[in-house]
Amino acid sequence: MLYLLGSGILAAAGLPAAGAEAKTKKRTATTRRSSTTTSSLAESVQTTSATRSTGTASDPWSLFPRSVHATRTATEVVVESTGMPEHLMMVGITNWQQQVPLPQAYAGTNAWHIPLHGVMSDTPISARTALFRGAIALAINGVPIFNALNNRGEDSFLIGELDQWGGHCGRADDYHYHAAPLHLQKAGGVATPIAIALDGFPIYGLTEPDGSPARKLDPYNGHVDATDTYHYHSTLTYPYINGGMRGKVQVVGDQVDPQPSTPPIRPAGTPLRGASITSFAVTGTDAYALQYRLAGQLYRIDYAAQGSAYRFTFTDPTGTATTEAYQRR
Repeated sequence: MLYLLGSGILAAAGLPAAGAEAKTKKRTATTRRSSTTTSSLAESVQTTSATRSTGTASDPWSLFPRSVHATRTATEVVVESTGMPEHLMMVGITNWQQQVPLPQAYAGTNAWHIPLHGVMSDTPISARTALFRGAIALAINGVPIFNALNNRGEDSFLIGELDQWGGHCGRADDYHYHAAPLHLQKAGGVATPIAIALDGFPIYGLTEPDGSPARKLDPYNGHVDATDTYHYHSTLTYPYINGGMRGKVQVVGDQVDPQPSTPPIRPAGTPLRGASITSFAVTGTDAYALQYRLAGQLYRIDYAAQGSAYRFTFTDPTGTATTEAYQRR
């Protein structure tokens, strides 16, 4: 049946030809992205500013105390989170591989380790030609940010893979962004970064921290400020976020290393051609419901995590339900 998960997975090839096409293609959809991102924030953020602690440029993680915990050493910040944002997810995706958001164990030995201060590299890495695996930044709400180009070298936004907030789910049902989560600027203001790149440099919104227009950006979507300190910016056109690693990092297997692992708990999904995700809801503690339309008919997935156990119920338009259960090993 169409609503069941397939056992195959698309090859993660990072083809040069696809990458080149994505880089030269005209970004005609940027206006729609800007408007949907802004409007969706007001509708979907579940925690009001009155319940947040005050975030600063040096401690943006404190804006999301319910989902993010950050500690500092002399050299790095260690960030723990579930990877689940306070906004809703998935609505608006039209190019979907049947993955859904699940809480991730970004904690303990599997937490994020980010340099406390970025160090400029003599050999920066461009996200146009590398870093097609894993995260390249971490949003201040604890959600990872990946390369704007997916692992096949395609612009994830332009091909309909992203929701109204610039995110989608990966192979491990791990939610992450591929475009700048500009809605987070509403939480901290323009003076607070919306993310920190994994090289330690902050990522700001569309303006400078003082609210003035962003100055000319380098190929990595960043520049130095008046104090000769480097930072990245978000943009409404490719690369949307940091366009690579301007700072020193270690890369292993085409991804910044170390970073948390996200082992999948179920077989890989396959593309569901013609499907459009229409709604997503939190139905309980670590319990969710996703609805999508295919060939004019509605399908529903109800799923929940309880400890290391996961249960999925797939309901087709006739009301027939099929249940699958998985155990994290």
